[in-house]
Amino acid sequence: MADKTPFDEMHNADGTVREPYRALAQWLDEQPDRALSLMSSDAEAIFRRLGITFAVYGSEEGTEKVIPFDVIPRIISAMEWRKLSKGIEQRVRALNAFLYDIYHRQEILKAGRVPEKLILQNSAFCPEMMGIEPAKGVYAHIIGVDIVRVGPDEFYVLEDNLRTPSGVSYMLEDREAMMQLAPDLFQRCKVAPVENYPENLRRTLESVAPANSKSSPNIAVLTPGIYNSAYFEHSFLADQMGAQLCEGPDLFVDGGKVYARTTTGPERIDVIYRRIDDDYLDPLTFRPDSMLGVPGLFDAYRAGNVTLVNAPGTGIADDKAVYTYVPEIIEFYLGEKALLQNVPTYNCVDTDQRAWVFDNIHELVVKEVHGSGGYGMLIGPTSTKAQREEFKKKIDARPDNYIVQPTLALSTCPTYVNAGIVPRHVDLRPYVLIGDEVRITPGGLTRVALKKGSLVVNSSQGGGTKDTWVLED
Repeated sequence: MADKTPFDEMHNADGTVREPYRALAQWLDEQPDRALSLMSSDAEAIFRRLGITFAVYGSEEGTEKVIPFDVIPRIISAMEWRKLSKGIEQRVRALNAFLYDIYHRQEILKAGRVPEKLILQNSAFCPEMMGIEPAKGVYAHIIGVDIVRVGPDEFYVLEDNLRTPSGVSYMLEDREAMMQLAPDLFQRCKVAPVENYPENLRRTLESVAPANSKSSPNIAVLTPGIYNSAYFEHSFLADQMGAQLCEGPDLFVDGGKVYARTTTGPERIDVIYRRIDDDYLDPLTFRPDSMLGVPGLFDAYRAGNVTLVNAPGTGIADDKAVYTYVPEIIEFYLGEKALLQNVPTYNCVDTDQRAWVFDNIHELVVKEVHGSGGYGMLIGPTSTKAQREEFKKKIDARPDNYIVQPTLALSTCPTYVNAGIVPRHVDLRPYVLIGDEVRITPGGLTRVALKKGSLVVNSSQGGGTKDTWVLED
């Protein structure tokens, strides 16, 4: 691991500015005193006008908040991005091969490279998917890969999001806002575009339409509805793609095909980009009490009359315990070494590793295998003794339910706060689309921990976002 001083993405150790940030540094020097403060309030006004809010459950100050946006972009050089995107592409290809295998011949389990119990007894494994042939063999069409940086050339994958990765609307709106707020800065830097994401998403979805659909397939975005924390994103993406935004009751199955109820009569739907969890997709196959899904949807999918994006059962590949085997998975299916490293991870099922974890828990991060959004985790260095003891009990009771990782010194980027420009920790979620080809949007969503010293970047825990600039050669 890198030493504990976090890597500063803008400055070298001697205080000089790193090459990718030179134009930005010069631009910041030229800004009059209140310019960044005015830009910040303009940004908040833009986001409020657009209605970009997210729901905070159990929050005191009302449930809808504008996600904090930092007006100083994060910058990645063309060379750094080439390296990252190669590693990301390798990873998503291997994960899709893994999904195909575990729902067919299970060669990796027979070879003993991944423990059978970890897959077959996992709540994210979907036995109903066994033997199904998804269009083009793709299970996870939309993937968000969470990446952290700890040195000039050291990037680690923190986790893979293959169920329903969110946040892409923030990436697009952050760019839109920056272009309005700092057009002069864009003129100095050659920044790779991100605004073609919705068009690429549409292309990807069309490319995996069932063989029996018409030449321009009908796409629907299936949302749980307006009370979902990511509803803004569901409606935004449907609108940008020219797709229908549907809730479960808007769709029905007839003769093994899926139709949308429209004012002009039923319309066949070929591809469903679903933003609801597996369990709620179809009350006839999964949870019978689901009001969000469509009765008969899974049978239509199994018959090859509709494509579900992402496929049910993909969650097994982003399980945090399976994550520890991704380097093995890459080697098994692609015969290559992983280009992007995993964060070293301890497995609490192993008694020796568990004892070591308990001795060092004050320095470690403990995560629930199925936890998300920054919930269900312990950050050792900022935890209390009582919290650590409580987590030890939880680990003892269910050692398979937790993974443990060192606290990484996440890199920092210059961030504008009330006190001025200060370094704050960041991570990155690039978005990958997989259908007829692999399409990776240059950059992705940079999340920033706005509290001093904090390593938690989740918006639900007080984090914000930044526009991510990948420079072109």
